[in-house]
Amino acid sequence: MIAKPTRMITADEALPGRTDQTMPVSDRHHVLDAPLTAPWPAGIELGVFGMGCFWGAERKFWQTSGVYSSAVGYAGGFTPNPSYEETCTGCTGHTEVVLVAFDPQQVSYDELLRVFWENHDPTQGMRQGADVGTQYRSAVYTTTGAQAAAAARSRDAYQQLLTAAGYGAITTELAPLGHFYYAEPYHQQYLAKNPDGYCGIGGTGVTCPAGLAI
Repeated sequence: MIAKPTRMITADEALPGRTDQTMPVSDRHHVLDAPLTAPWPAGIELGVFGMGCFWGAERKFWQTSGVYSSAVGYAGGFTPNPSYEETCTGCTGHTEVVLVAFDPQQVSYDELLRVFWENHDPTQGMRQGADVGTQYRSAVYTTTGAQAAAAARSRDAYQQLLTAAGYGAITTELAPLGHFYYAEPYHQQYLAKNPDGYCGIGGTGVTCPAGLAI
């Protein structure tokens, strides 16, 4: 692996990107056969999670019962409509994320937080395992005030469990979602299209009990 920058850039340092061109998006989810973009059916809510390489992260969520659709992309940075190559330079400020469209009548946001916490190491700062760089930082970007409160509660509760297991401080970025930019079509549901593809997802082994965020 080639080491990437581990210092978060400022807006003034970011690549300019493009305001007049957006990424093409496939019509349907390769696994769930649902749309990848709005408009969403009534009652569907959105969550956005960054937990390292988005290929393996997306698979964890589309395998979760109650998830209607998912897509990978870039969030948390400055560059509008970035490409994967640009994001990999560390000069967009974005991290790789998964957009999760879910039915709260079938799966709670707390359950999605459990999937998030258990399937990566949120104490590693600007890396996830062998994947190093700001694009791999842990993040939860919230779309409602209720999500923000739940994410903060779950972080604080999970920190106690991690500390007891000998881990350091959680470095996960918690912030309201600004812009979510779709990644290139070949990244979407990548591990369903490429079953032997790279998956860098791996948790700490510390269980996050159901309802921890309540």
